[in-house]
Amino acid sequence: MSLTAKLPEKKAIVLLAEGFEEVETVTPIDYLRRAGAEVTVAAIGNSLTVKGSRGIQVTADTMLEELVKQGFGSWDAVIVPGGMPGAKNLAASKETSALLKETAAAGKLICAICASPAVVLSPLGLLSGKKFTCYPGMEETVSEGTWLETRVVVDGNIITSRGAGTAGEFSIAIIAALSGKDEAEKIAKAVLL
Repeated sequence: MSLTAKLPEKKAIVLLAEGFEEVETVTPIDYLRRAGAEVTVAAIGNSLTVKGSRGIQVTADTMLEELVKQGFGSWDAVIVPGGMPGAKNLAASKETSALLKETAAAGKLICAICASPAVVLSPLGLLSGKKFTCYPGMEETVSEGTWLETRVVVDGNIITSRGAGTAGEFSIAIIAALSGKDEAEKIAKAVLL
């Protein structure tokens, strides 16, 4: 490898379900792309265009079902936005569960915000023995793991955050885990976080 060769690009998948929280979805997509990551937005359901909890529509790159048929691919991180009923719709998706279980088994990053740590990750046992945070009050539904009242919690391969107001910090924590503290600080500075 020459000294001028670029390091391999990091790959992330952002899950999109009807009723997703817009800020929690778009912020990680934006920040990770600024950091040079390859971000694929994958929708569950039957349409690439998905309506968020505030009525904003986002068009996904692909359907999660298609990624399942291809064996998911080699993702470095899976990002699970919150919002209602978005989190419940993700939790009900067999493809979402399969992807998250495969990602956990590979020791890769699983990043969830707002209701999703409690609604999506907890039922799969992904918070067992982990420190986590989530939208206030949702922690009461989680029987395993240790809830912390902080804006972002990183515990091994699990990154969790509280809600739309913490989406920037959440995204920067993901970048730090994928590409290092220097890249994360560079993006945080560029967006005035």
